[in-house]
Amino acid sequence: MTALLDATDTQLAMLADLVASLEAAEATLSSMQAARDGMLAMAGRLAVDIARAGAHPDHGDMAIRTVAAEIGAAQHVSDRTIERRMAEASWLVERFPTVWQAQGDGRITAAHARVIVEAGAHLDDDTDRAAYAAEVIELAVHESPNRLRRMARRIAERFQERSITERHRDARELRRVWVKDLDDGMAELGARGPAVLLHGMFDRLSQMAHAVQEENARAARDAAATLPTDDRTVDQLRADLLADLVLTGTPAGHETEEGLLGEIRARIEVTVPVLTLMDDDAPTTTTTPPAELDGTIPIDLATARTMAGSATGWDRVLTHPISGALLAVDRYRPSEQLRRHLRARDQRCRFPGCGIAARKCDLDHTHAASTGGATSDTNLSAFCRRHHMLKHHSPWNVDQRPGGVLKWTSPTGRTYIDRPPLQNTVTFTAADPAPVPF
Repeated sequence: MTALLDATDTQLAMLADLVASLEAAEATLSSMQAARDGMLAMAGRLAVDIARAGAHPDHGDMAIRTVAAEIGAAQHVSDRTIERRMAEASWLVERFPTVWQAQGDGRITAAHARVIVEAGAHLDDDTDRAAYAAEVIELAVHESPNRLRRMARRIAERFQERSITERHRDARELRRVWVKDLDDGMAELGARGPAVLLHGMFDRLSQMAHAVQEENARAARDAAATLPTDDRTVDQLRADLLADLVLTGTPAGHETEEGLLGEIRARIEVTVPVLTLMDDDAPTTTTTPPAELDGTIPIDLATARTMAGSATGWDRVLTHPISGALLAVDRYRPSEQLRRHLRARDQRCRFPGCGIAARKCDLDHTHAASTGGATSDTNLSAFCRRHHMLKHHSPWNVDQRPGGVLKWTSPTGRTYIDRPPLQNTVTFTAADPAPVPF
């Protein structure tokens, strides 16, 4: 190895100064974070004291939320984030004061403190907890948080009053799955559950990924060199397999006799400006906004186009062209309720003389949605594919009047009125008034 062999004495001295300065900066940051934790814990205690003095029936829950909202608004941070920080800080300051003090002195970092607190979270006895903290702090001074985690767990286990079986039974109640949004249209899916199940899930995904890789390698050897190859890594394959299993699989252990769970499909909400959706150059231009998932997470245009092409329904958001203010919302694709309504109303193709059943027809906007036409029963009607194409690709023109009445104008200027068929129902008329006796 030749790294740094050519460094001068001056450069090595500069490196030594940088290392010392970074060490001091890290100690200062740890102290400042400890000070922040102390203030957050104090804010939580203040909220509880106010609630206790007022005998609040929620035992301070709303008071804590109120204080968290006050702090969050001042710091431009979500009040949920502040409330979580307050709870974590209170746990550290009140239950592990020696750990908090060690962090404040700069002996350990905030990451070390988290490891110690997490490993000893179930120690309820004050004496045991103090003894555990004293032993682990001495290790934390010389170890990285990653190495410390295993040591801390082993030491904490010695002080546990309850068996692992009892504690695991309680911990199972906290199992959950969550999503954390990332940059560049990405997100993380996290899971908390029994270790044997999660490790088993990961192992099965790994076996599947390796099997796919081996099959791809075999196919590549047997196929022509010109064919495309699958060069996904094991990590990428695990992620793709997990998405495939969750989005298309059926939870056999929870399925109902009617197969209801297998019929459930994932739902997401994507917002994309129509100009962005139509612009082939949109991925490289900054003149139009990107597509967004749930109104917050930017996603790539290729994914947005795929979603738009396969969506069962669009909510069209109409905005002011200058201010961008919301004006109205409707759907490009009609809902199932609206489809049923139109099938019942029209019963057949609405071109004059056509009798194709409405269930075999397309639903078409009389006034095109692309130019502002609403997705409603006053702007939709059923056309068979033949007359649907005729409407869009010939001089025939149609106008919808109140009551679903269509006025067709032919290329020669003649007009034809097509009314919705009469319903197969019973109607009533007002009875003649009874004769007035003389």
